Amino acid sequence: MQDSQVNRIPRFIWGIADDVLRDLYVRGKYRDIILPMTVIRRLDAALEPTKQVVLDMRTRLDEDGVIEQEAALKQAAGHAFYNASPFTLRDLRARANRQQLRADFEAYLDGFSSNVQDILKNFEFRNQIPRLSDADALGALIEKFLSPDINLSPYPVENGDGSVRFSGLDNHAMGTIFEELVRRFNEENNEEAGEHWTPRDAVKLMANLIFLPVADEIESSTYLLYDGACGTGGMLTVAEETLRDLALERGKQVSTHLYGQEINAETYAICKADLLLKGEGSAADNIIGGPEYSTLSNDAFPSHKFDFMLSNPPYGKSWKNDLARLGGKRGLSDPRFLIAHDGDSEYSLLTRSSDGQMLFLANLLSK
Repeated sequence: MQDSQVNRIPRFIWGIADDVLRDLYVRGKYRDIILPMTVIRRLDAALEPTKQVVLDMRTRLDEDGVIEQEAALKQAAGHAFYNASPFTLRDLRARANRQQLRADFEAYLDGFSSNVQDILKNFEFRNQIPRLSDADALGALIEKFLSPDINLSPYPVENGDGSVRFSGLDNHAMGTIFEELVRRFNEENNEEAGEHWTPRDAVKLMANLIFLPVADEIESSTYLLYDGACGTGGMLTVAEETLRDLALERGKQVSTHLYGQEINAETYAICKADLLLKGEGSAADNIIGGPEYSTLSNDAFPSHKFDFMLSNPPYGKSWKNDLARLGGKRGLSDPRFLIAHDGDSEYSLLTRSSDGQMLFLANLLSK
């Protein structure tokens, strides 16, 4: 049943874009609204069961004069994120006045925890709200995402007789939906799909190639996993799942910590949201991204060593801008790319400026 939803929901969401945004945005700009709204609705649905608990906790904390409230509110929400505004998306769809809807929607977004604020910032979604409001499209957009014809929640939707109408979407299913939407938007913009996502079958093959040769050597321990071009996080989560499954088959118990870096703001935001929904708040904090975080010129984990690493770097990518940030070939001193080898204390691993994928490999070797 979940497989059918994974196939159907992206088509439904694509239809939302055509229905609500057609006369407001060119098709190449649909992603600026649809991707963040998909994440917002997923977060909203996950938080619905504990909304009142969070509001009650916020009231008690305010009455007691507690300033640092984040940890307590996350605990009340039952997730590594929360929304302490008085609203849910369902509350907002009843607004008849568009000015009031805009004000309440902005207040709703402001109510999210700081880690979600980082996601919203990288989507740059707040920049779209005035346009949506002025065109009287914000209410229609919210209404479409609340449609009873889809379920973006991790919880099942039941019919009146108690039978399940739609099963809940687990983290991997939701990730697949995100990636399918990204793929479609990339095609609209004539971008290469592989710039932001790798097909799940290819990811599973890569994970098996990494873990199967050493499966019998896996011990009950903690393992660090790293992807220097993590996109929406699919490689990290599939690798984590593969490692845990192989360990269980051999009677071992492992724990994992995920680390990733991603320069594309949208896919970084999706990756972080995906991990938050999985309840892995610390893992989400270990995903670093945005335009200022190019893996080649701004290593987010310079002192870390990892147990397993996998990446699908952007092949054919020029790294001229990164080279300039690193000080040029003569001024470069990054120990990932300038190493001691064969008696040479400054052996260079630098490649042609058009051959950036080899530098991603050198980055992995350094860790």
